[in-house]
Amino acid sequence: MASWDIFCSVVDNFGDIGVTWRLARQLAAEHGHQVRLWVDEPAAFAALCPQADAGLARQQVAGVEVCRWAADWQPQALADVVIEAFGCTLPEAQVAAMRAAERQPLWLNLEYLSAEDWVAGCHGLPSPQGQGLQKYFFFPGFVSGTGGVLRERDLLARRRAFQADEAAQRTFLAGLGVVVQGEERLISLFAYENPGLGEWLDALAADPQSTRLLVPRGRILGDLRQWLGETAELEPGFVARRGKLQLQVLPFVSQDDYDCLLWCCDFNAVRGEDSFVRAQWAGRPLLWHIYPQEEGAHWDKLGAFLALYLQGLSPAAAQALQQLWQAWNAGTGMGEAWRAARMHWPEWRERAQSWCAEQASRPDLATALEQFYQNSLS
Repeated sequence: MASWDIFCSVVDNFGDIGVTWRLARQLAAEHGHQVRLWVDEPAAFAALCPQADAGLARQQVAGVEVCRWAADWQPQALADVVIEAFGCTLPEAQVAAMRAAERQPLWLNLEYLSAEDWVAGCHGLPSPQGQGLQKYFFFPGFVSGTGGVLRERDLLARRRAFQADEAAQRTFLAGLGVVVQGEERLISLFAYENPGLGEWLDALAADPQSTRLLVPRGRILGDLRQWLGETAELEPGFVARRGKLQLQVLPFVSQDDYDCLLWCCDFNAVRGEDSFVRAQWAGRPLLWHIYPQEEGAHWDKLGAFLALYLQGLSPAAAQALQQLWQAWNAGTGMGEAWRAARMHWPEWRERAQSWCAEQASRPDLATALEQFYQNSLS
């Protein structure tokens, strides 16, 4: 058993802690490691993990020791592996202790997920930190030569069983207050603020097929409220209907329940990194709202992913899907883009399933990290 320290600075509420919490659990449960997760905003962690207590400085949850990373952080017993998640800066006292150690730990900078071509060339490269200490760049990714993405060993088996069990899906949705009517199409929506939302909702309201839009509490609710003309905040349980569209606000749910929500839906609009990856494992068509970056750097990342994801589609379907993703991220043109994309629904659904199978054939992120650690010992 090796010991692992994972440091996470919460950015944008849930993305970074979402990834590191899944990783910490998997390293403990599947690889038998002793894992400490250091997080600077315990309240964000508790939102994803309801059994946690945001007021505790240390607690054991799902086999992981979750610790508050406070400003007055003091050196701890050094772990065998130290993960600096997403470029957060380790405490100076931690780095000093690592430099002075007779047996220095493996220091990994876990980077953000990207499909860009240069990622494979930078994955695993060392960065000298003085006095013999090295930091290695570890890049998740979708192709060989990268670190893969998070996937628990039994994830796809659990997903397939759940999607084959209509009674289990109805029971789960009923627990959220959702009772599906007839042949409604289910869509989940978890996104950043987006001025293009109204155009999409107009298209869904005018669509020949009935849609139930399920919206967990989040940043998109302000745009939803504006489209509805509501003056009060939209609380969980709120329901409204416009034409063929019925929308419903859900509570913010745990990670495990969010997985089930994605598995229930025919289409998932997601944001950031964690929900983006989990929507891919759902095997259903998806729409990604990428985190906006300065100088438009996120457009290159979006284009790089689409270059992989759209492979094998007919030219017409690939063009329609690309235009839909671009419209959503640009915040304009969603009505026309949605109407064009839905014409290719069967092909899109088949591609979602084949993409999921392709990614499942690669080592997952936790396994890749484990192998990198084992290689460092030899």
